[in-house]
Amino acid sequence: MNLDEVKRQFVEQVKLRAYDDKYIDKNEEREILQIALQQGITVDSARAALAQVCEANNYVLETVALKAVKELIEIQAANDGKLDEKEFGDALSLLKTRTQGKKNELQCKRMLIEIIEENNYKIKTGMFSNWFTRTKREVGMA
Repeated sequence: MNLDEVKRQFVEQVKLRAYDDKYIDKNEEREILQIALQQGITVDSARAALAQVCEANNYVLETVALKAVKELIEIQAANDGKLDEKEFGDALSLLKTRTQGKKNELQCKRMLIEIIEENNYKIKTGMFSNWFTRTKREVGMA
């Protein structure tokens, strides 16, 4: 199989997985990259091609959306060492924008909570309330 045929098959795999929702989540991305590896494409080349296909077809690549949000949270947390409710709201807005409505607000909140907990970011709370615990309860994660 020549290189053009491999590329064509790769593009078709991406389109197949994004066909119904125009969204490539982490699991679908892993499957696509595994197929590329089996066809002799390097991981870096496959990632670049995947990003290019998603861009050209206006598909959302979840890892790209999450990367942008992680960068924002990192910047916010660096200011005073903690995340407050407004900063969480800003990150939520960015994630909703980056996922182009493919994930609802509840799903986006869950994704943000996972990022915050995985990276052990500190939370700024009020004297009598903890917005983060309330948000976790709201999405069924507490």
